[in-house]
Amino acid sequence: MGSVLEVTETNFVETVVKSDIPVLVDFWSPTCQPCRLLAPVIDALASENNGEYKFAKINVYDAPQVGAQYGVDMLPTILFFHNGRVVERMLGVQDKDKLQETLDEITR
Repeated sequence: MGSVLEVTETNFVETVVKSDIPVLVDFWSPTCQPCRLLAPVIDALASENNGEYKFAKINVYDAPQVGAQYGVDMLPTILFFHNGRVVERMLGVQDKDKLQETLDEITR
C-alpha cells in the first residue's frame, strides 16, 4: 500500500527533486481547513498508485524556505515534479480524478 511521505527542508531535494518517478507534493499547514479536506484524497491516490508515483506533503510552517523557493503563497498548493522540475501547479482543493489525470499526463 502506498503512503504519503512527510517531507522536510532537510530531505526535500533528495525525496522530491532527485526522484526518478513523478512526485505530487502537497504544500499544507495544520491550520488550513481546505488542506484537511484534500489530505484524504491524496492518501487515496497514494494507495491506488502504489509505486508508480510518489506522494509527499510538506508543512509550510516547518519548511518556509521550500515554500518560498517554489512561490507557494496559498494553501493548499499542489506541485507536480517530474525529472527534477515543477511541471504543473494547482491551487486549492482538487478532486481525485483531476489529480490522477494530471499525474497520468506527466508521464506521457
